[in-house]
Amino acid sequence: MSAWGLVEERLVCITTDNAANMIRAASVNNWPRLHCFGHRLHLAIENAMKDPRIDRAVGLCKKLVSSFSYSWKRKREFLAAQKEMKLPEHSLKTECPTRWGSRQAMIERIIEQQKAIAHVLSSDKKSRHLIPTWQDMDVLEAINKSLHPLVNFTDALSGEKYVSVSFVKPVLHLFNASILKVKDDDTDLSRAIKSKILEYLNEKYSDPDIQALLDMASTVDPRFKMRYTAEDNKTTIQSRLKAEMQTLAMMVPPQETAQETSEEDAEAGCAPKKKMTLGSYFKTAEQALPPNNQKSSVACELESYLQSSYLDSEGDPLKWWKEHEKIYPRLSKVAKKYLCIPATSSPSERAFSSGGNVVTCLRSSLKPDQVDRLVVLAKNL
Repeated sequence: MSAWGLVEERLVCITTDNAANMIRAASVNNWPRLHCFGHRLHLAIENAMKDPRIDRAVGLCKKLVSSFSYSWKRKREFLAAQKEMKLPEHSLKTECPTRWGSRQAMIERIIEQQKAIAHVLSSDKKSRHLIPTWQDMDVLEAINKSLHPLVNFTDALSGEKYVSVSFVKPVLHLFNASILKVKDDDTDLSRAIKSKILEYLNEKYSDPDIQALLDMASTVDPRFKMRYTAEDNKTTIQSRLKAEMQTLAMMVPPQETAQETSEEDAEAGCAPKKKMTLGSYFKTAEQALPPNNQKSSVACELESYLQSSYLDSEGDPLKWWKEHEKIYPRLSKVAKKYLCIPATSSPSERAFSSGGNVVTCLRSSLKPDQVDRLVVLAKNL
């Protein structure tokens, strides 16, 4: 399998060994500790929800869902009210504590079925107190308006294919510029929710080392390059890229190591030794460039990459680098280093869930190597 195939496999299915390798690679390369972006977003939303008005409205929603979930008679009346008022025949949704999107889905469904809920509960004196007031509806609508655009980002960032850390900086910029930007028609509660989410995220990603990592990752992504890098940091990022390109270029490529191994095996009698051609001597001479020529070559390669056209935002950066690896041989090695970092831990968590489905009570005697093979097959077939 090629190097880019290994990077793609690393993003598609992250097993326990791969996760451990990533941690070791982070310590070797002195990368800062980068937390899961999905978890950060979840904590930011939970922090923004700390308001007495929101607690009351959300608590009322939970009671509403419970009252309709445990009464078949109320469900029947609810369905009849939906048909009479020509509302979508949707059931109410409950909240899952570990997923903030479930709370937003519960609130959105209650707003949609508000008339049918009020019609059913108004006929029962014991349940009239569960009918949301206009103050509660204002709070629920403010929450739904603020959090609804973030649901799509959570679903997209939780994917398993080519969702690398290069996405974090553009997403943060999009949050600040449009998605969570305070508008004139926003209520005070909507303004407070958006401001708290942005303040939390910007604070958690304000560390200079983390910013440098995000800038490097987005720069080697052909979809973004330096579009979201601050003007003051562009020169620093380019200098750091050139230094890493020179360092990685000095390392022995895997192809040369394999060639040397094959020659040693040939000398041992494993295979006939191949004669070196005249062109192979020039190939070796081209790799050993003087330092000045190497610096100018690295600068030209980086400049050519930055001036090339952008990849479509829905394109696969790993496939792009696989196709352009020969055009940018040094920069492609840097891209492999940064694009293998996932933006969220969702793929690894799914891999652990697959492991739990493989190792059951009836299959508890499986060996670790066999478990690894079964998990890889389950994630890639």
